[in-house]
Amino acid sequence: MVPGTTEVGYASWYGDPYHGRRAANGEVYDKNQMTAAHRTLPFETMVKVTNLENERSTTVRITDRGPFVQGRIIDLSFAAASQIAMIGPGTALVRLEVLPGSQNTAARYAVQVGAFQERATAERLEKQLAFRYGGAYIEDYQSEAGLLYRVRVGPRPSLPEAQRLAIQLQSDHLPTFVVRLDP
Repeated sequence: MVPGTTEVGYASWYGDPYHGRRAANGEVYDKNQMTAAHRTLPFETMVKVTNLENERSTTVRITDRGPFVQGRIIDLSFAAASQIAMIGPGTALVRLEVLPGSQNTAARYAVQVGAFQERATAERLEKQLAFRYGGAYIEDYQSEAGLLYRVRVGPRPSLPEAQRLAIQLQSDHLPTFVVRLDP
């Protein structure tokens, strides 16, 4: 998304279980900072988030990847969620607006199709997808539940190409999320 463009969908928030852990951009996540997770926006992008249920707004900096729940477009820090009064309900319908000054740098994208506790399960899916789609890989991820093995297909050089790949994978009844691969 370039500055000025918008996206509408559901926001959620994250706090204590992740507080003090490393975010995807490498910095330590602090639930009291005005930050957020988005699947595809570049790190350091500044985004205005407006709760469409009460018209409250806040500005956040993208520092992490997520949310990985179908139908959600952004995960806000506890502080940001508090600013727009969505702590109690846990989710809210929001509008995102990329603010001027945010960089639109070249990126690569992948499609995540699963996260497994057993590596053997991830490897089976990876082999099936690599054969069919010409490239799949496993990425280790330390979650609060323990080590997970994410299966991703890609990379693809643009967001539209990754979105087309996600649609193909959905036709095989796989859950999909497009994720940005930052250096």
